Amino acid sequence: MEHINTVVFPGSFDPFTRGHAAVVEEALRIFDKVVIGIGDNVSKNGLMPIEKRMELIRDLYADNPRVEADIYASLTGDFARKQGARAIVRGVRTGYDIEYEQNMAAINKRLYPDITTVILCTPAELSHISSSVVRELLSFGRNVDEFMPRGVDIYKYL
Repeated sequence: MEHINTVVFPGSFDPFTRGHAAVVEEALRIFDKVVIGIGDNVSKNGLMPIEKRMELIRDLYADNPRVEADIYASLTGDFARKQGARAIVRGVRTGYDIEYEQNMAAINKRLYPDITTVILCTPAELSHISSSVVRELLSFGRNVDEFMPRGVDIYKYL
């Protein structure tokens, strides 16, 4: 039986941006399979319904059998185990992100000693892109195509 090295990339992805896509591409250089886990946080009111976020991601990677997307409403470590993943990948843009992710990695290691957290840096030319910036620009009617993965029409999913 072939061993597939799977990683979970968790987040809210509201919306999924070029920065997120860059992290997926880098993770695919290391892992056989990337499962994009869309966290269902009921306390957050998002721009996009969670089902539309999943649809956008699945459409984007429809031709790539090494990338999957699924919604989860559990702890990320539990979701990773359910997916057969031995690692969680997190993308960071700033020093603040690194500090936050180091703390989360320590907690996850304590709760899930069999799962490793891998921190990947977003390329410098994309480090200014965040989902919150895209949401704000959209709320003011601004075009956000330059922040979205190539070929994604965000308005189709809103």
